[in-house]
Amino acid sequence: MIKIGQYRLIVLVAIFFVIFDNVSFFKNTVKIYSLGSENIAFLFSLAIVLVSFTIFLFSLLSSKYTTKPILIFSLIASSFANYFMNTYHIVIDGSMLQNALQTDLEESLDLFSFEMVAYFIFLGVLPSIFVYKAKVTYGTFKSELISKLKTIFISLAIIIVVLFSFSKYYTSFFREHKPLRFYTNPTYWIYSAGKYVGNTFAGVDGELQTIGLDAVVEKNRDSKRKIVILVVGEAARADRFSLNGYSKETNPLLKNENIVNYKNINSCGTSTAISVPCMFSLSCKDDFNYKKGILVENVVDVLEHTKEIKVLWRDNNSDSKGVALRVDFESFRTSKNNTICDDGECRDEGMLVGLDSYIEKHSKKDILIILHQMGNHGPAYYKRYPKKFEKFTPVCETNQLEECSVEEISNAYDNAILYTDYFLSKTINFLKKYSKENETKMIYISDHGESLGENGLYLHGLPYFMAPSCQTNVAALLWDGGKRRANIDTEYSHDNLFHTLLGLYNVKTIVYDKTKDIL
Repeated sequence: MIKIGQYRLIVLVAIFFVIFDNVSFFKNTVKIYSLGSENIAFLFSLAIVLVSFTIFLFSLLSSKYTTKPILIFSLIASSFANYFMNTYHIVIDGSMLQNALQTDLEESLDLFSFEMVAYFIFLGVLPSIFVYKAKVTYGTFKSELISKLKTIFISLAIIIVVLFSFSKYYTSFFREHKPLRFYTNPTYWIYSAGKYVGNTFAGVDGELQTIGLDAVVEKNRDSKRKIVILVVGEAARADRFSLNGYSKETNPLLKNENIVNYKNINSCGTSTAISVPCMFSLSCKDDFNYKKGILVENVVDVLEHTKEIKVLWRDNNSDSKGVALRVDFESFRTSKNNTICDDGECRDEGMLVGLDSYIEKHSKKDILIILHQMGNHGPAYYKRYPKKFEKFTPVCETNQLEECSVEEISNAYDNAILYTDYFLSKTINFLKKYSKENETKMIYISDHGESLGENGLYLHGLPYFMAPSCQTNVAALLWDGGKRRANIDTEYSHDNLFHTLLGLYNVKTIVYDKTKDIL
């Protein structure tokens, strides 16, 4: 059994982190600071600063009862962070953590791979066993305190000396290349976790803030009942819709309908956990946070306040992210409710089954039906459509996107868009039979976009300010009872949905802003 002081153990683990868990950080850094002779010393200094800061961080948290548990947890968590950053080139920030925590088991299994297991075992389990079995020697309280202060002081001194020695480099590093720090492991995910916990729970009193209690529906004598289906898409980027000029025919059915196509709509976030509650919120993107999503009513609540509009949320994704907590909700992730399932996947079109009964049951009220798609949920795009929709080949048939060519990934993704085209067309045809006696509309808007290997990026979830447009420019369209066809280039965003829905139902309320109503 190895005998070692706790601060020496911290030093060893810190060195391990920098050598094995920061590949993504150094890969991104050398893209900016090339491996030429003029940068070698600076790159080496970065490793020293990262080691020293990691030692400083864990020394602050160290004690006889916390050092081992904290190091073991950090090794395990960092092995997963390392895998996802290296494989999908994402960063582990607060929104990514929120997305992960709100992802259900079935979605998580799409991310499983033997490579992930290898990262977990070799970079998580094995070093954790070493830490666990190490016989850590402790001195007296006084000697341990002196050792802690000495370690902290030396770490800070090294950092300060290095920063001053390479001040010319670090000035640009901190000012011009801030995103690089998002790839440091474990320091940035620890920071993000702390920030997420603080933003999520600190100061939350648990009281729901009501809005739009004054909401009333203004109707004319000849007003028809409104039946609207709002489809919330998943990871559908605008530039993969042939309606928007994409070279592959991904919208063969929708092109034959009178569609109002919105070519320039930007998402509220780059993940489902942010975008879905944000698009239904009164708060705009820049003002939205988790607390407002949970503790402030949203537009579906305002519609229900009128007592004349009935809202139903059907979900074939993870859940409504808190939007549908106070309205009718049905999950279609399993065959219990969804009658259209194959190859272990329950299809989006299954959400249409049984809607006739709901509409008939509420025949005296206007109706809003929200269908939350599985859509293009990655990385297993090949699972997102029935085999008969595999028009574009060859396809990537694994969740290990790095093992596939860009063409294979794109084909699988585009086939899923093709299935969404079919699902939206089927939704329109469902509404057509009600169009004679009712005012019918279908609105489609995706929650966020997706990276498909451009610049080495995959999936979504990058911090908004550094996310490419393919993660934020989302597909959106309107079928207005077949009354008109148009391509609209005006720039809109998820911020417009709240007010557009209120305007669509002629709801009068203090929270309605006509200038933000697209229609």
